[in-house]
Amino acid sequence: MPEPPTLVRRGRLLRIGAAVVVLLAVAAYLVVQYVSGGRPAPRCTVESGNGDGAFYEFTSEQAVNAATISAVGTSRGMPERAVTIALATALQESGLRNIHHGDRDSLGLFQQRPSEGWGTQAQIMDPVYAAGRFYEHLDKIPGYSRLPLTVAAQRVQRSGYPQAYAKHEPDATLLAAALTGRAGASLTCEGRPSGTEVRKPGDPAKVRAALVRDFGREVSPAAGVGGHDVTVPVPSTMDSAEGGERQRGWELAHWAVANSSALHIERVSYAGRDWTAGDAGGKWSGAAAQAAAGAEKGLREVRIVTAQ
Repeated sequence: MPEPPTLVRRGRLLRIGAAVVVLLAVAAYLVVQYVSGGRPAPRCTVESGNGDGAFYEFTSEQAVNAATISAVGTSRGMPERAVTIALATALQESGLRNIHHGDRDSLGLFQQRPSEGWGTQAQIMDPVYAAGRFYEHLDKIPGYSRLPLTVAAQRVQRSGYPQAYAKHEPDATLLAAALTGRAGASLTCEGRPSGTEVRKPGDPAKVRAALVRDFGREVSPAAGVGGHDVTVPVPSTMDSAEGGERQRGWELAHWAVANSSALHIERVSYAGRDWTAGDAGGKWSGAAAQAAAGAEKGLREVRIVTAQ
């Protein structure tokens, strides 16, 4: 029995509508590729310092937020394990993106809710504030550093999916080792602009302000001799139990690399090693002779050079 004409027309319209949706999606993708020149977002890579070949790739946007989360943690005296827990939580909750939406009124890196007393919308959308509030709650959990990561994160977040944090622990562990400075020269970033954005001159004053924003006033970045330089002294009195001077230096150096795209940083130097921005991935380099010659001074300061 043939279908009624009305049903035939309806089916034909549905198929046409579906085809139009597909075509529009393809067109939108092609426009984005054309506008961005087909270039993907700037990338960063963190590699294991244990020689086991483990690595994690992420975007420059994620790198900025991860560096802030780590800096806020260490500035509060939190151990590397706390930073790992915070990073794994942010990876699950927001993908390390400072998003303006979420379940009900959840916001930001950790999807904190104003209605649950985490702060105002403006406060929660400030990564430094949001990270600080997470650590504040984590620090109140007895023995959190000995708990399974998913248990510690859940006691802070009260998530409906408590086991979801566990899958991010390997990546968060790599990130924490690099961003706390324990694994030196393990973080690289391309350091280029996003899409069609033309590389702009960097502003050393903005670099200094961002350092103080993330680390607090215990850092004292100063203008360098080149006009586009920022020199960050590394205290020689750092606690050796926490890795000491060298670890602090690598923490600051990795922070600068993570912020290279956002702050138009062109070069970072520490401990006889140099990172330079570029599409090749911005690998760390440096001759052993240079490292030995400037070892003492090279450990006492991190040099950041912005684009001119």
